[in-house]
Amino acid sequence: MSIEIIQSTPEFLALKEDWNNLLSSSASHVPFLRHEYLASWWKTMGGGEWDQGTLAILVDRDPDGSLGAIAPLFINGDRVMFLGSFEISDYLDLIAPVERMSTFIPALFSYLHDGKFPTWQILDLYNLRENSPSLPIIKEEALQAGYKFKLEVIQPAPFLQLPGSWQDYLESLKDRYRREIKKKLANADDYFLPVSWYIVEEVNSLDDELDAFLELMANHPQKEVFLSSKMIEQMKLVAQEGFQEGWLQLAFLQVGNIKAAGFLNFDFNDQIWVYNSGIDPLFENLSPGWVLLSKIIKWAIENGREGLDFMRGGEVYKYQFGGVDQKVLHLEISK
Repeated sequence: MSIEIIQSTPEFLALKEDWNNLLSSSASHVPFLRHEYLASWWKTMGGGEWDQGTLAILVDRDPDGSLGAIAPLFINGDRVMFLGSFEISDYLDLIAPVERMSTFIPALFSYLHDGKFPTWQILDLYNLRENSPSLPIIKEEALQAGYKFKLEVIQPAPFLQLPGSWQDYLESLKDRYRREIKKKLANADDYFLPVSWYIVEEVNSLDDELDAFLELMANHPQKEVFLSSKMIEQMKLVAQEGFQEGWLQLAFLQVGNIKAAGFLNFDFNDQIWVYNSGIDPLFENLSPGWVLLSKIIKWAIENGREGLDFMRGGEVYKYQFGGVDQKVLHLEISK
């Protein structure tokens, strides 16, 4: 096995088709590892989260020259990190089929260890899921190489396994939450203005719809601070790329002709990934976030999606809607 390092942006961008083909068979098949997502992240350095970095993507190729495994890495100071680290990309990992991990990870550590790789002190890997098959192999190789190994839980990431029908979903919830969802949906149906919802489907309206969504997000004080000009650029790039590639789900609840709530999700790999949301406080009495999320879950069930991933964060509503905890981890390996 011969590891190759990619350190220039043009080389990285040229890998798109092969990268995404490999991802479709990878053990970690998540939207944050799509080439267009990580290319957008690199262009804005995570929406301004980082002010500098050096690409250090390690790849292993098959005999025909196609990609067989990828370690999507960059260097910041003396730290080696996943591309996408760490604030805005909920899940990160190596990109390889399960059966490739047992040969790729040892080769990866040999490359990191034998002086070919730029100087580093800490392998700082954020946002690994607790069930990642790469984790036990990484741990074994790190300890064999004599490195220090530290693993910690960052946050929970509730996940909702979707049943076959909306009724089955409601019956799976605790009584008080089932009653609450039904009540809020009934209130929306009886509201003094017409309440409707839709998923954005027209590319010609996408820019305006994104602006409207970001305005809803900015109604929350913490999200307003989060939405720097660089972060807005990042979110728009990801949304536009995701729309073009067919995995963006931008949905709005509308009261009359006013947008009362919005969700920016990813519709990817037979799941809905709930990424961000915003509401207009003018309609707070309608609980527009709950109503829209209920509509999205019902749509997902009716359209054959297998799950809904609420992703990182332990917000109460995620459990009220039936989310069950998964853990997201931070792995630090130091010399």
